Amino acid sequence: MRASSLANRLFLSATAWLVVILAITGVVLSSVYKNATERAFDRRLNLYLRTLIAEVATPDEPPDRQFQSLGEPLFELPLSGWYWQIARTDTEKPEVRSSRSLWDKKLPKLEEQGVELTAAGIRLGYVDGPEGQTLRMVERPVDLGADGKFLVSIAGDATEIFDETRSFDYYLGGTFTALGIVLLLTTVFQVRFGLAPLKRISEAIADIRSGRAERLEGEFPVEIAPLARETNALIEANREIVERARTHVGNLAHAIKTPLSVIVNEAAAHAADPFAEKVMEQADVMRDQLAHHLERARIAARVSIVATVTEVAPTIGALRRTMEKIHRDRGIVVETKADPSAKFRGERQDLEEMVGNLVDNACKWAASRVFIEVLVDSPGKPDAGPRLRIIVDDDGRGLSEAERAQVSRRGQRLDESKPGSGLGLSIVVDLAALYGGSLILGSAPIGGLRAELVLPGI
Repeated sequence: MRASSLANRLFLSATAWLVVILAITGVVLSSVYKNATERAFDRRLNLYLRTLIAEVATPDEPPDRQFQSLGEPLFELPLSGWYWQIARTDTEKPEVRSSRSLWDKKLPKLEEQGVELTAAGIRLGYVDGPEGQTLRMVERPVDLGADGKFLVSIAGDATEIFDETRSFDYYLGGTFTALGIVLLLTTVFQVRFGLAPLKRISEAIADIRSGRAERLEGEFPVEIAPLARETNALIEANREIVERARTHVGNLAHAIKTPLSVIVNEAAAHAADPFAEKVMEQADVMRDQLAHHLERARIAARVSIVATVTEVAPTIGALRRTMEKIHRDRGIVVETKADPSAKFRGERQDLEEMVGNLVDNACKWAASRVFIEVLVDSPGKPDAGPRLRIIVDDDGRGLSEAERAQVSRRGQRLDESKPGSGLGLSIVVDLAALYGGSLILGSAPIGGLRAELVLPGI
């Protein structure tokens, strides 16, 4: 998909929003799960804390009594990451008792780190343990009155929290990745499905341009139906405008030809007069120019509307038979080699006029042979259609480069001994240009002139 395509824009915008939404959702879910894991861990620490405070608050126990393991063997294992500590804070010499797991180390105080008491009267936070591990710790100041003031702390290895959170993040990332892929595939399907009617319209318009259809047919979604209706209305309006233009051109031709014929007849009545000869000469030029420009107007009008498709091989075959009959007295042989799949995107009579002019000109100058070849070239660009090449060779004397440039100009003739107005090749050039084609003159392999007509194919 190209960057400028509507499908690409929809896909990229949907992908961007999908990534943003999944990323935000993932961060929120990860944070919620981490908080939930911390709360569960804190409840466990608080349970141990309450048990430890209950032991401290028992006044009738001997002072050298060793505290129980609180139901957790890790408190007995040295440097296990699970520790408790009781520090008396109302004496000059601190009295500190701790779990066996703490060994000879001491736990840091959250109070010294600026952690405030919660509404429940405890402090919660992360601290660095004896072995550099991160601990989740809860501490609570306890005032027993005459029995003293104590700071009771319980710490657990926070690796459990981090491992749980990391495991959840991995599962969450994998789930969201799979979900993102599924959603992207769904987006691709939705974009293609949603834009399918636009593709149908594009293909239908291409059929109209190539002559395979005359209007947009079929049912379209309500959002696109107005476009189809307006396109059909535009095609019909264009046809009507062209028909009116053709009528006006025909009327103009008749309006000019009638007084021109009167002028010619009047001049013919005074044939001996040099002035009359000049009038007749210029009247013939006017007639040729009039025919030429009216033909251009007619072709331009026809090319501007919906094109038709013409089979090339039958047209070339008919021209060959016609030209052989016309030039039978000179024994001209016309040979053809046409690709049966060749098609011209235009009117048959326009193709006949262009190729007919070239073949007629070749027959006039050929010594004995004219060869016509029709080729179809693949499109040079992705969006372009195939190109039709019609090559007309003769075995006449040929033309130099300067003569080729001169003969293609309107009305220029190199030999007045040959019949014609001199407008044939210029008409071919003009008509080919109206169809987006061209005429190239060169040297033929059989010795004479080569005329190569390039036209749009299908």
